[in-house]
Amino acid sequence: MLAGFLDAIFNGISIGAVLLIAALGLAIVFGLMGVINMAHGELMMLGAYTTFVVQNVSKQFGGLWFESYIFFALIFAFLLTAIVGLILERGVVRYLYNRPLETLLATWGVSLILQQFVRSVNWVLVISIVLFCLLFFGGLWVLNSRTNFGRVRNWIMTVILLLSLGVTMAVSNFLSATYKLAVTQPWFGAQNVDVTAPSWLRGGMSLGGVQLPFARLFIIALTVICVVGIYLFLQRSNWGLRIRAVTQNRSMSACLGIPTQKVDAMTFALGSGLAGVAGCAISLLGSVGPNTGQNYIIDTFMVVVVGGVGNLVGSIVAALAIGTVNFLIGSGTLALLLTPVQPLADLFTFFATTSMARVMVFALIIAFLQWKPASIFPQKGRTVDV
Repeated sequence: MLAGFLDAIFNGISIGAVLLIAALGLAIVFGLMGVINMAHGELMMLGAYTTFVVQNVSKQFGGLWFESYIFFALIFAFLLTAIVGLILERGVVRYLYNRPLETLLATWGVSLILQQFVRSVNWVLVISIVLFCLLFFGGLWVLNSRTNFGRVRNWIMTVILLLSLGVTMAVSNFLSATYKLAVTQPWFGAQNVDVTAPSWLRGGMSLGGVQLPFARLFIIALTVICVVGIYLFLQRSNWGLRIRAVTQNRSMSACLGIPTQKVDAMTFALGSGLAGVAGCAISLLGSVGPNTGQNYIIDTFMVVVVGGVGNLVGSIVAALAIGTVNFLIGSGTLALLLTPVQPLADLFTFFATTSMARVMVFALIIAFLQWKPASIFPQKGRTVDV
């Protein structure tokens, strides 16, 4: 029984480690910009799909390439999601600062778009998006370089938009009619896909009767590296100093010459990149699908709420606690341990499924927030004091 309990604790810690990586980015973005990014889970999903793509490419080469693809996947997942996050911040979020409800709805809409994009993405869709961006934004770039179109500027923009849409639709129809399934078949579809871990991440080691899978050990080590890296970045780098300054007092930071908009964009990209790394870790724990991020995003928000915004220690404590308690209840380990106390054993047996365990953990979090509404480690600073 003790071995089973320790095994459950280890698995819970590994899930908490994934939550911690995702929560780091979410906490930094919310602490700095006050933005609740509902698309954070979909950024994790993109990171997981990036791992799947890198894995398939590495399989073609085999050997050392496949054995080391996970490290390339981490880099590509971070870069891709950071770029998507930067586009999201520049294209949507920056127009909605100080409007939390609108930001919430806009990022929620983006999350739905990203889910559907993954389900239906194919060559025609990718070519159409690239072609439209080249035509429309290229036209805008030419228009902005000229100064003698002031009076008819809006009309010209409308014409460029209509022409871009028309050319894009014509090319898409031509490609679909000519090459058919070769360009219209979805890359991923709605079904989940599986990521095969390198051989050195399969299996595990036994320690005191407890089985420790190498994949979960890798995730825990990855989390430690991410936490230490974020700590050093925030505490030792110039950009980290700027991020902390803007978090404390945005107006004063702007007066002192800190480019707050650049800090916002960089922070959003950093948080999004961390979500991609978390997605790469998730792909080692199970299959990857369009709803993968949704399975973790609520727990990630709970980590931020319970641990405190912008507090690294609070995020670590909250992530490990939520991940461990969730697994202990959901796996039935707690019900088994409480067998001598029959009423409690029956109660935890009722909640011994993944969905019901989440319900119980949320109830416990609500009760905790009634006791400490400002989280485990409340945010401190001049803004809060005011």
